[in-house]
Amino acid sequence: MRVDLPQGTLETMVLKTLSWGPMHGYGIGNWIERTSNTALTVEEGSLYPALHRLETRGWLESEWRTTENNRRAKYYRLTSEGRKQFRAQSKSWSHLVASVALVLEATEP
Repeated sequence: MRVDLPQGTLETMVLKTLSWGPMHGYGIGNWIERTSNTALTVEEGSLYPALHRLETRGWLESEWRTTENNRRAKYYRLTSEGRKQFRAQSKSWSHLVASVALVLEATEP
């Protein structure tokens, strides 16, 4: 089942992915897809603009490196501001999910 993501969701998932350490764009998309049991597919046309926005906001830094396949790729990592933002967004998402679950699990009007 394909899931359409609400605005801001991709950025939060990118921040989560990078909380484990630096990663290149393909690795980020692949991690999200694997972790979601393929329910979430991140298209390059969405991922790279999101990475650019996060970098522009100062939440990510990047550097060119050589991958394990001997290719040149841009690796992204969280800044301290990015970690702070991830904690805030994660808390907000947890609250939202819990609130929606309460409504969906209600047994009477």
